[in-house]
Amino acid sequence: MRIALGCDHRGLRLKRAVMGFLAELGHDCEDFGCYDSTPVDYPDITRSVSYAVASGEFERGILICSTGIGMSIAANKTKGIRAALCHDTFTACRARQHNDANVLCLGVEVVESDAALEIVKVYLSTEFEGGRHIRRLDKVRSLEAK
Repeated sequence: MRIALGCDHRGLRLKRAVMGFLAELGHDCEDFGCYDSTPVDYPDITRSVSYAVASGEFERGILICSTGIGMSIAANKTKGIRAALCHDTFTACRARQHNDANVLCLGVEVVESDAALEIVKVYLSTEFEGGRHIRRLDKVRSLEAK
């Protein structure tokens, strides 16, 4: 799977751990920044990852910041993005099963590193259920047009 990955300066350490984990799992990922601890504005990183996923160049995206809140808000402003802020494997599973989330957002100050890697694993391995959820996602997409 091709995965677009990004973080702000607060999420740098976890992003590096996620990148290594993705390589172990056999996924191809691209790092959209940031690359050091110099403070950055999270919407700039979010834009790059969200556009890469929405364009179809990447199948999924992962964004990491202090809480994951800012990244998820910003990512969901991009048409075609369904970003989910997940704090555990249950929310990661449901984000994929019910919402077909294509961007995972994590908060480094909310989730410990080992738990974050498990969340990533579940997020990437869980399929969208379709069925009744398609009708609901169609309604979500109709909100983007307004």
